[in-house]
Amino acid sequence: MKVTIKWIDGVSFVGESETGHAVVLDGAPENGGRNIGMRPMEMLLIGMGACTSFDVVAILKKARQPIIDCVAEIDAARADEIPKVFTTIHVHFVVTGDNLNPTQVERAVKLSAEKYCSASIMLSKSVEITHSFEIKPLSVAAT
Repeated sequence: MKVTIKWIDGVSFVGESETGHAVVLDGAPENGGRNIGMRPMEMLLIGMGACTSFDVVAILKKARQPIIDCVAEIDAARADEIPKVFTTIHVHFVVTGDNLNPTQVERAVKLSAEKYCSASIMLSKSVEITHSFEIKPLSVAAT
């Protein structure tokens, strides 16, 4: 896998993947940024969240669970001192669908965290990552 990071100016960059997708990254104004893109550490969390969400949805679909929606809400804390690494990350899944089996949802979250999500597993080597989930029936989610 290859990516290219091109400096724009100040602390603004464009990252481009080998698949041709691009994203703007920038720093906070107090650090010389113009606030025109995500912060790199935000992007790291989003990447991890997308990776684990991909797994959870795929596992639930393979288990023939009637999943309609999946949202990963991620809350992370960072060290106060430089390097301001993540110290804790909590991933809370909100999975929507009528008649979802809680055991299957729990299994999907656990398999992603322990076996399939490369990003989570890599980060878990240095960060405490916890997971939780809730199930919203479709009838409740629509109101």
